[in-house]
Amino acid sequence: MAPVGLGPTVGWLSRAVPLLLALSAGRAPALPEVCKYCPGPAHHTSEVDHYCNRTQEFKMRARCCLTKQGTIVGLDLQNCSLKELDPLFAEAHSAIVLDLQANPLLNISTSIFRNFTELQMLVLPLNIDCPGGYHAWDNITCGIDSCTCQGQRSPCNSSVEPVLCPENAYCVPDGPGLFQCLCTSGFHGYKCLREGSFPLLMFSGILGTTTFCISILLWGTQLRKIKAS
Repeated sequence: MAPVGLGPTVGWLSRAVPLLLALSAGRAPALPEVCKYCPGPAHHTSEVDHYCNRTQEFKMRARCCLTKQGTIVGLDLQNCSLKELDPLFAEAHSAIVLDLQANPLLNISTSIFRNFTELQMLVLPLNIDCPGGYHAWDNITCGIDSCTCQGQRSPCNSSVEPVLCPENAYCVPDGPGLFQCLCTSGFHGYKCLREGSFPLLMFSGILGTTTFCISILLWGTQLRKIKAS
């Protein structure tokens, strides 16, 4: 039984809470900044638009094809007058289809696509090579004004350029033509030579103590300057 005087308040909360939950559940996730990188909607001729329309679970918003959870699965930045790709581009690392054609791009570093492990179709201006080269893709086709890189290959399974990870480490893909070596369970440190689990508690304790001491030192220095002035 509610305390005297709280009856109306409790009743109001019991009605308001479900309403707020319903509104928050129906609200679309915030649009990633890279989706607004170029004004206007995606082109209807874009591979991104075609890919998005084939699946009911996906929806085009601005320049992005998004899942219901707001994950980017496609990004259309064609004809956006781009001369280079800045760090904001990394927001699209989950993209499966990416269209960059009709841009005056001078060059694209392969490292720009680090962590783009889901990418399966990349459309580029004719003068730009597919990141990682021919060994990184199943198929590369070029038309009059663009090239399409399809079917990203794992460099960890390549027989042409075999990956050599240190002992006690294994290879994982990290984007077109890119990989990283991770330590197997029970090893850590430089080239995975140290056996045992990483001493996280000790590391955190040392880092925290060091940070605290530096903060006290800086605070004392600034306090002396204030008193001197």
